[in-house]
Amino acid sequence: MFRQDKQRGKPEKQKNSKRRRRKGMTLDDRPLLEPNAAGIDIGAREIFVAVPSDRDENPVRVFPTFTADLEEMAKWLVSCGITTVAMESTGVYWIPLYDILEQHGVTPISVYLMLAIL
Repeated sequence: MFRQDKQRGKPEKQKNSKRRRRKGMTLDDRPLLEPNAAGIDIGAREIFVAVPSDRDENPVRVFPTFTADLEEMAKWLVSCGITTVAMESTGVYWIPLYDILEQHGVTPISVYLMLAIL
């Protein structure tokens, strides 16, 4: 792994000629199951929303949690052509947003990430 640097006498790290390959799939290998999906991370005071980067000039936005802001978020998602959202929330903060998204014709899916990690 190491060889002596002839000029300084210090160890020099050898460069591997073979490139290491990661195990598993890459993002490019995975099939696109829902092209009109968005991701939402719901907190007590703010909500982070991400849509595909080709849908809006600012594909990631932060919204407050007031009802008027949830309505604005739903309208923005519809204007971006979003039909499905995956929502991550550790509390009950997802419930009002779930109802508002359904009223706007967007299918919300509640995801608990701790189960996905295990």
